[in-house]
Amino acid sequence: MKTWMCIILILGTVFHGCTNKARRTGDEVFAGYAEELLDSTLKYYKVPERCLFNENYPKQPDERVTYLAGSDTVRKDKVAYLWPSSGMFSAVNALFKATGDEKYLQILQTVILPGLEQYRDTLRKPSCYQSYLAEAGYSDRFYDDNIWLGIDFLESYRSTGRKEYLQSSADIWKFIEGGRDSILGDGIYWCEQKKYSKNTCSNAPASVLALMLYQTTHDEAYLQAGKELYHWTKDNLQDSTDYLYFDHKKLDGGIGRTKYAYNSGQMMQAASLLYKLTGEKAYLTDARNLAEACHRYFFEDFTAPEGQSFKALKNGNVWFVAVMLRGFEELYTIEPNPVYLNDFKNTLAFLWRNYKDADGLFRDEQFVNESGAKKHKWLLTQAALIEMYARLSVTD
Repeated sequence: MKTWMCIILILGTVFHGCTNKARRTGDEVFAGYAEELLDSTLKYYKVPERCLFNENYPKQPDERVTYLAGSDTVRKDKVAYLWPSSGMFSAVNALFKATGDEKYLQILQTVILPGLEQYRDTLRKPSCYQSYLAEAGYSDRFYDDNIWLGIDFLESYRSTGRKEYLQSSADIWKFIEGGRDSILGDGIYWCEQKKYSKNTCSNAPASVLALMLYQTTHDEAYLQAGKELYHWTKDNLQDSTDYLYFDHKKLDGGIGRTKYAYNSGQMMQAASLLYKLTGEKAYLTDARNLAEACHRYFFEDFTAPEGQSFKALKNGNVWFVAVMLRGFEELYTIEPNPVYLNDFKNTLAFLWRNYKDADGLFRDEQFVNESGAKKHKWLLTQAALIEMYARLSVTD
């Protein structure tokens, strides 16, 4: 990859206007928000002369992250870890799908994917993406990190028809299969190096990925895996009192009871896909129950200063909410009930009007309520908002 290609492309993206000629029907205002936020994100997070991003803006001189399975051991002047970097893959994918603008395909091919390739570990087999740059030595390999990438490669294949993207998704699935065993009856671990628990965040999206691969390849093995992982997660991690999902199950049977938006959202998406693929109404019932449960738990009554009232998203990890949106979006293709997506739209429109800062960026854990100002703004938050604005631009 020639570094000057990255520089030219980024400059063109930041300083030139949009020339979308293939925009699909939908809310063009939201597509414009997504495009503007992508421009700001590329401007402020892109590492000069490299197809990589910084974890936060402004960049912290001795940045440490807390979302790893162990301590943050990288000591040099570092770039973002895989997780927030992969969020940019989802963001650009969503914008290309929403607009059809070839410049987003260019960004994907000359910035995003060359950057992600630097996290690829080809020495340990099966190969996959590790949590930090391969040039820095071995780092943990998370099953969920790789599943998100597998889903995005498949989305890229569907948008472009490029077979290498489908192959990348299938190769990631081979790694995911290695994290599955009969301990606890089935299920996929969270981290290859620290097999302490089996998490909803590794099993629910693995079901989604398997089902999407089946849709694309018609290989029955994927459908079987998608069903099995869905049912294992439902049997082991669903709260029977409200339909939502707990975070993880330890090998001693203990349950991590935190309820995150993305976990329930991915099970909603898996249930919707299973209904589409099998026609079994029990899956549609599952998806409906989850949609209503998520709407109760992750939204709250809100009245804007100008008087508009709606159910607004609660504060929390913004990327978790973006992944939950995928579940609502999948269900919407079966039952186009606008209530849920309208509450996403109302929240994100309010957010844009009131919380975009002078750099055109957003801090983490901020929807409609104050939660304490943060000096540094996370890359993954910007990526998640780009994805949501793009997705919501093509829903009526």
